[in-house]
Amino acid sequence: MADWNYKVFLDEALSQIHESFKSEKREQEFLMWFKVQYEESTENSIIISLPSKFITDQFKRRNYYKLLISKIKEISGQDLFIEMIVKPLSSTISTENKKNVYVSNSLQKTVNENVYSSPQNKQTKEYPIKKKQHPLLKEEYTFKSFVIGDNNSFAYNAAKAISKNPGKAYNPMLIYGGVGLGKTHLMEAIGNEIYETTDIPDSKIIYITAENFTNEFIRSIKGSDRNAAQSFKNKYRNADVLLIDDIHFLESKDGTQEELFHTFNALYDAKKQIIFTCDRPVSELKKLSDRLRSRFVRGLNVDLQPPNYETRHAILEKKLTSLGKQIPNDVIDLIAQNIATNVRDLEACLTKIIAYTDLVGKEVTLEIAQQQLRDTFSSPKQANISVDNIQRVVADYFNISISDLKGKKRTRNVTLPRQLAMYISRELTEYSTTELGIEFGGRDHSTVMHSCQKIEELLRSDSTLESTLQTLMRAVKDYKK
Repeated sequence: MADWNYKVFLDEALSQIHESFKSEKREQEFLMWFKVQYEESTENSIIISLPSKFITDQFKRRNYYKLLISKIKEISGQDLFIEMIVKPLSSTISTENKKNVYVSNSLQKTVNENVYSSPQNKQTKEYPIKKKQHPLLKEEYTFKSFVIGDNNSFAYNAAKAISKNPGKAYNPMLIYGGVGLGKTHLMEAIGNEIYETTDIPDSKIIYITAENFTNEFIRSIKGSDRNAAQSFKNKYRNADVLLIDDIHFLESKDGTQEELFHTFNALYDAKKQIIFTCDRPVSELKKLSDRLRSRFVRGLNVDLQPPNYETRHAILEKKLTSLGKQIPNDVIDLIAQNIATNVRDLEACLTKIIAYTDLVGKEVTLEIAQQQLRDTFSSPKQANISVDNIQRVVADYFNISISDLKGKKRTRNVTLPRQLAMYISRELTEYSTTELGIEFGGRDHSTVMHSCQKIEELLRSDSTLESTLQTLMRAVKDYKK
């Protein structure tokens, strides 16, 4: 059979898999792992390449390899063998090689925006020149520069809806979550979008931190200007969009809370959009007045969780694009695997590597990245990660015994913790699935693989489980024997 036909089978298989993932709302997962390039064919076999050893290993581990073989057999009616090799993506793809890279027609635009191409082209697509820019909002904080993942998609979609219909859809909105997860980015993106797409003047779209709001309020009532207090009220109560960052700062500040309460009522009654950010759920703001707390929960409260691996990888790629930089995929893999906290920490690691190589005039390599991030990755907390410690943390969290984790019980209160412990062990240690099976009561490696796949499936639709997983992983990294 002609070499060309084998490539047709591969392209059609990838296209069908992509459509299947799209229908299951797993498109980002497809974009992350199916970076498949056709290389050549031999008799009854197809040689494909993937851009890094890590992605190749994950392609097998996540059973994408078996899925691809099965799909090709379904299409061709033949038992074709697929050989995988590691071949880093070059910064530019030649015209000859472009025809070998899978890009479905329906995905052409998405791939162009999510998979490496030349930074110049990508910037042109993603960052068109703005007609106007709000003086108080960061220009880079837009919806287009916000990386969407399972950890933030609900908040993102709600924010988009608000920007299209301010004051009517989801008012007020409160975005809460830990440090560096994108709360301010998302809030300012709403402000930027409204400013760009409406005739609302910049003076009517107000962004301010809760601390600065407090300081401005204090100055208005303590200054010598008798009109200052009324000017303050007029400024905020006549806004069309009010964005207040870090609302938790107002705890115990009774006077500012009183002023914000009346400002809130004036804006809400006038159907003006109000958006807050906070580092925790409103229910945990114990030193906030009950009536102000009730106003916050009147609308939509959305949370941002730490990003999963796929989202972390996409965040790093997006940052590289904005910097006009390209680095090897294995370096991106290194950072995404080891930094699971927040966007800020991811970008800090990336900036450190790029700054070092720029200053010493070297190319970014995996070895240099490992050296520069050695202290970040090899902290005392990281050194304590072992399967034993993972089992202790998970058992304590779910209030079960370690013997239950290793035993044969199949009740849900034991099965789910066991699967989580296996998944975390696979993610945070170098143990093979065979070795992990031994650590979990002498189980077969296929049982470990099934458990990990089960957790991956649940994570796609269960945000509560994602939150639990992140809590456990942080506890494991913080564990000291």
